[in-house]
Amino acid sequence: MSEDSQDLMSEDSQELIEQHIVRTGVPAHVAIIMDGNGRWAAQRGWPRIAGHQKGVDSVREIIRAAGDLGVGTLTLYAFSEENWGRPEPEVNALFNLLDTFLIQEKDELMRNNVRLCTIGNPDALPDKSRRLIGEACQELSGNTGLLLNIALSYSGRSEIVHACRELAKLVAGGQLAADEIGHKVLESKLWTASIPSPDLLIRTSGEQRISNFLLWQIAYTELWFTPVFWPDFGRKHFAEALRSFQGRKRRYGLVQSSQTS
Repeated sequence: MSEDSQDLMSEDSQELIEQHIVRTGVPAHVAIIMDGNGRWAAQRGWPRIAGHQKGVDSVREIIRAAGDLGVGTLTLYAFSEENWGRPEPEVNALFNLLDTFLIQEKDELMRNNVRLCTIGNPDALPDKSRRLIGEACQELSGNTGLLLNIALSYSGRSEIVHACRELAKLVAGGQLAADEIGHKVLESKLWTASIPSPDLLIRTSGEQRISNFLLWQIAYTELWFTPVFWPDFGRKHFAEALRSFQGRKRRYGLVQSSQTS
C-alpha cells in the first residue's frame, strides 16, 4: 500500500471518529498533562530539547482540535513549580520555546477566536516571558471562542496554600468569618476562580499519576491515560479521549437512579 493510500485511510478514519463525537456531550473543560517529551527524544538518541520542540507541534494541533470539536476551555500543564529543579539550559530552552510560540502563534490564535490566560506564579517567570504573556492575553481578550489556559510555574498544593492565605487575611481583617468558609468561598481564591473545573483530564506517556496538577479542581474529573508520548499525540488521540469521555456515566458520588436525564 502506498503512503498516499495510507494517509487517505488515516484521514477517512479520523473523520469517522470525529463524526461519532456528539457535540452536545463534548467536555466543557479538558486539561492535559503533556508528558513524555524527554523520553520521545531519548528513544531517538536526540537531546531532550528536541522532544520539547516537537511537542510544540502537538500543542498547536490540539488547540485547533479543541476549538473545532467544541471544547470550551483547554488547560495545558506546560511548566510545573517542580520543573525549576531541571538543568538550567533545559529550563531556558523551554521558556525560549514558550516565547517563540507566543510570538508566532498569536495571529493564528486571533483568527481562531482563541482567548488566552495563565495560572501559576507569574513572578517566577522570566521577564520576557511574563511580558509576552501579558501582551498576548490582552490582545486576545476580546475573543469569544476556546479559552486556552496555560499552567506555568504551577503547583496544585501551592495554589491551595495561596487560597488559604488569602482567606486568612480576610478573617484576620474582620472581612470574613471562619465559619463562612466553604467550598465556593475557597474556590473563589484559587487561580482558576473564573474557570469551571475540568470534565476530562488527559495524561500522555503512560504515566498514571496527577503530578500536583489541579488537585482541588479534579475531585470529580474523568481521567484518561494513554501510552502515547506527547510529541506523537495528535488530533486522533484527542478525539479518542473525547469519545471515551462521552461513554462514561458521571455520578458525582450519587447513584444513577437519582440523577435526572
